[in-house]
Amino acid sequence: MKDIVVALGGGGAKGSAHIGALRVLEREGFNIRAISGTSAGAIVASLYAFGYKPDEIQRLMSMTNQTSLFARERNDGPSWMGLRGIHDLLEETLGDCCFEDLRLPCAVTAVDLDTAERVILGRGRALEAVLASIALPGIFPPRILGGRTLVDGGVMDPVPVSVARLLKPDLPVVAVALSIPIGLWSQMSQPHQASTLPIMNRYLSKLRFSQALSIFMRSVDIGSALLSELHIAVEQPDVLIRPAVWRIGLLDQVDISEVARTGERAAEQSLPQLNSCVSWQARLKRAVHPHKPANDRLPFSSDFFECL
Repeated sequence: MKDIVVALGGGGAKGSAHIGALRVLEREGFNIRAISGTSAGAIVASLYAFGYKPDEIQRLMSMTNQTSLFARERNDGPSWMGLRGIHDLLEETLGDCCFEDLRLPCAVTAVDLDTAERVILGRGRALEAVLASIALPGIFPPRILGGRTLVDGGVMDPVPVSVARLLKPDLPVVAVALSIPIGLWSQMSQPHQASTLPIMNRYLSKLRFSQALSIFMRSVDIGSALLSELHIAVEQPDVLIRPAVWRIGLLDQVDISEVARTGERAAEQSLPQLNSCVSWQARLKRAVHPHKPANDRLPFSSDFFECL
């Protein structure tokens, strides 16, 4: 038996690497019994749980006009950009599907701005949950669901290992993290978030304001990378797959197939650990020493919240 549960981390344009990782897992005979996702990982997780195969997800994303993904609408909240294109893609693929209708158990994460809680979205309309999970503060508008003001789940939970474990506590968790290991940060040659924002390239690239914003965004990115490391260290996924996608900016236009291949290569390199985590010895160890709930050790609360 090669049953596993998968946790897909956030990373904007890096998220296509998840497609390649899922493709290798399927090809090698691993049975994904549940899946969780944060931000970009929430998009791939929801599509996969709906029933789309990795090749189909790649084809859908490759056919999407990346320049139109972040169009604003008149009623958007405070933000630089909107999510019109992503909304249309999810409406076309997921429609009115609810989590209860998905082929696999699935949950995605967001953060409540008013209560500072991680919110696990695992019921109700999947499209609304995913839009909340990708609502990067200040860049994209927050989503109001059931009276909560929700933003990107990566603010508190960049790699939702504990959420995956809640879905299937008895199975090994395979996490796919898209953040750079903090020890490799010095190898990054330039800021790779603010410089990718379309509004910066078009209007503000030569202004002192844009340079200051790039410094701020890079410092935020350092904090996000460190938060990912802390979560991984505390929650201890059974296997960590780490595609080398760190030089891709948050909102870069990318070659979807090439980024997916990066995910494939990382998953292939992790095959010894993957096979080890489903061995009978590993199953016996989990039965004798099950993981404790992560909420006992992390300084935030969580609950399941129905999307309305």
